[in-house]
Amino acid sequence: MAAQPVDSQPVDDQPGVLALDIGGTKIAAALVSADGAVVRTVRGPTAADPWPVVAALLEEVRAGAGIAGVGVGCGGPMSWPSGVVSPLNIAGWRGFPLRERLAEAYPGMPVRLHNDAAAVAVGEHWRGAGRDVDNVLGMVVSTGVGGGLVLGGRLIDGATGNAGHIGHVVVEPDGPACACGGRGCLEAVARGPAVVAWARVRGSAAADGRALAALAAGGDHVALAALERAGTAVGVGIASAAALLDVTVVALGGGFANSGPPFWEPLQKAFALHARLGFLGDTRVVPAALGNDAGLVGAAALVLAGERYWSAG
Repeated sequence: MAAQPVDSQPVDDQPGVLALDIGGTKIAAALVSADGAVVRTVRGPTAADPWPVVAALLEEVRAGAGIAGVGVGCGGPMSWPSGVVSPLNIAGWRGFPLRERLAEAYPGMPVRLHNDAAAVAVGEHWRGAGRDVDNVLGMVVSTGVGGGLVLGGRLIDGATGNAGHIGHVVVEPDGPACACGGRGCLEAVARGPAVVAWARVRGSAAADGRALAALAAGGDHVALAALERAGTAVGVGIASAAALLDVTVVALGGGFANSGPPFWEPLQKAFALHARLGFLGDTRVVPAALGNDAGLVGAAALVLAGERYWSAG
């Protein structure tokens, strides 16, 4: 495993929280201070069995620092609050007892785990783009498409802890098959690997989302069409969700959300076209202010600000 340390700086004597952001392509671990600052981060690739990567990254980022707990955002679906995870984009984890494994590794400490996009919503509400509002939809557009909800200033769990799964709002009823078993889900249309695959069928040489975005920035017609299709689908899905939920801020994180104007311009256009109810006039759709740290900060907040974001034992 080739972990990549970033943002290193001295660690003070105050206990922090170990935070994990587990996605289908990358895993990030961080030490987060009590005020929500990311003190130290390491990242590594998501392996077929991610547990050894997770364990190694956590110990590397801890580096002898005192910690007060462990907070986790992981792709879903999952059984909550038990933290048994079956991420659609991590085939090696089906019914994996992640929270239990972490509790065994860090005995006597709180271990709190939620959906990765719920962690983005929490991070953006606590310290990011939604800091001054009560109603936030947080989204991840990356290997998968996920969502999390903060309504009335509190994280919404739903009946099973999976509330906010905007990736499975249907945006193309006759669209492509989704890993969930349905068709035309936002995730099936707009997740990074699906967008790249759509472009490659049409002659693109892009190997991944980053390469596709670079081609689009250079004016490649297939890449532009692929990102326009994805951005439009995300805008349509957000318009539907915003009308249902009456949110003030929609914050998008995840690697594919960083594809620039070829993705964001059709997204905003589609949102404006479909979000026509008067109460949506002040709804803002913005990149996650915390960038790639949004999920880590939100995962830490499950421990550090748990009275607002954690309702389970």
